[in-house]
Amino acid sequence: MTATTSVTEVTDATFEAEVLGSDVPVLVDFTADWCPPCRMIAPVLDEVAREEAHRLRVVSVDVDHNPATAAAYQVMSMPTLMLFRAGEPVRSLVGARPKRRLLQELADDLDA
Repeated sequence: MTATTSVTEVTDATFEAEVLGSDVPVLVDFTADWCPPCRMIAPVLDEVAREEAHRLRVVSVDVDHNPATAAAYQVMSMPTLMLFRAGEPVRSLVGARPKRRLLQELADDLDA
């Protein structure tokens, strides 16, 4: 059975295990159903999740359903993309962007 998306949904309850405890870098998409730019970047993140699976996990957090995680990382705008490495946020990007630009912005942190 193939999943329609490669992006895993994470909740307040699973964030620590799925993101902070991950042994690979994790790109967290803080998103909301009502956010048009979030819907625009969703297919981009899905592609990144599939193409970069060898070195990166991509997860999403619905800020309306998981306010504790969004508050803990002071997420004010959607989409906010936050890259975590070894349990620590190392880069934060706000707003939708094309895949090529996203990968360029993440390159230094992924190759570190």
